[in-house]
Amino acid sequence: MDTSKLPLESSLTEEISTDVCIVGAGIAGMSTAYSLAREGKAVVVLDDGPIGGGMTARTTAHLTNALDDRYFEIERLHGKEGAQLAAASHTEAINAIEAIVKREAIRCEFVRLDGFLFVPPREPTKVLDDELDAVHRAGLTDVEKVDRAPWDSYDTGPALRFPRQAQFHPLKYLAGLAQAIKANGGRIYTQTHAASIAGGKRARVTTKDGGVVTAGSVVVATNTPVNDLIAIHTKQASYQTYVIGARVPKGSVKRALYWDTLDPYHYIRIETVGNGAAAYDVLIVGGEDHKTGQADDGAKRFAALERWTRRRFPMIESIDYRWSGEVIEPVDGVAFIGRNPLDAKNVYVATGDSGNGLTHGTIAGLLITDLILNRKNAWARLYDPSRITLRALPKFIRENLNVAVQYADVVFAGVVGSVEEIRPGSGAVVARGLHKVAVYRDPKGEIREHSAVCPHLGGIVNWNTLENTWDCPCHGSRFDAAGKVIQGPANSDLVKIDAE
Repeated sequence: MDTSKLPLESSLTEEISTDVCIVGAGIAGMSTAYSLAREGKAVVVLDDGPIGGGMTARTTAHLTNALDDRYFEIERLHGKEGAQLAAASHTEAINAIEAIVKREAIRCEFVRLDGFLFVPPREPTKVLDDELDAVHRAGLTDVEKVDRAPWDSYDTGPALRFPRQAQFHPLKYLAGLAQAIKANGGRIYTQTHAASIAGGKRARVTTKDGGVVTAGSVVVATNTPVNDLIAIHTKQASYQTYVIGARVPKGSVKRALYWDTLDPYHYIRIETVGNGAAAYDVLIVGGEDHKTGQADDGAKRFAALERWTRRRFPMIESIDYRWSGEVIEPVDGVAFIGRNPLDAKNVYVATGDSGNGLTHGTIAGLLITDLILNRKNAWARLYDPSRITLRALPKFIRENLNVAVQYADVVFAGVVGSVEEIRPGSGAVVARGLHKVAVYRDPKGEIREHSAVCPHLGGIVNWNTLENTWDCPCHGSRFDAAGKVIQGPANSDLVKIDAE
């Protein structure tokens, strides 16, 4: 976001018709729009922010076929063929991005490089041997075990080398896709909130400001679906992840992708900033995940991330960036891409990206295009949103028990006893009888009050000090300090409480 700005498109205020309406202008929505537009379909893209303004802007931009859930786990859950399809689809996603970059002459810093998977200190390395066997069975036979990741400053011990991974600048890539979509007749509208989404003989999307799109099909690509109450949300969970950007001398860390096997794991890459003698590298390191809305200790998470990084990279000169993002984790390790369960046949979703959002989003563009055009796709069964993975049942139960516990906040006391305890620029939940009120005191001292009940399924939101947001601990909905929805599955704002 600091190195690329995407211009806003116009908002939609009229009624229009198209072949396919896509809700969400992140990597999944824009990839789908691009693929369909090249096939001659009329497409309309809607987003309530700028292009790429959601999680695509906050990604650390690893393009990899090394899955964070591990191939031996994917094979256990989905069988050998499922693991092979996962490997093939993520590999094809990287190839597709490379081809699009060349075809559309997109200047987005795309580069091929190696990826390295290693274990934490004093941890057994058997997991690497198990994963090496599994990736070979999945068809990634060029993956090899090496003595260490290529760091001069720290000995990782044995590592797996995944060749022909990649990285790029995702917002610059989306800017190129936007140009290509419009060149192929597609229309993009930003600052346009899709208030209701319905399938049927003609799908209909109605916007908050009165615009309407009727379409043959609709694709909901909003990171987590905003058109469902339950169907998908019991099978995936929202996690907040933390990232730092550390300034290091140019060339002091070998450019590659790096991941460890901790749970939650760390993920690392390098980005060069500036030109000539003034250029330097930014070491991008992420980790320290937790369930969205279930912790408010961002400063502690950043401190832990910084300690971990400085032990391994003593050449760090400063920490220039700190940010967080939301990762949607499916219970069985594979995204949900395809027809929306319990819905009309012309409604499609793309969600459950896990730690591989950029490749999953690109897979969505290829797969959903085939489904809309009634073409067979070998990946369709693996990513089918209606699937039930019986071997993932224990995790399914754990995640949903965790959600059930969060609903206890409906009857517990408020986070603070009174509004007077809330400092300027901060928020807290206050109990008023049986009602929970989300109270925000802005920097000038003005009080804004909203119901603390999430409009999705009634969870009680918690204050996020790092992002100045209200986060729902049940299914990950997020709202800004003024109560405006910024992340689904909720699709409407917190209810405002007027001053008496």
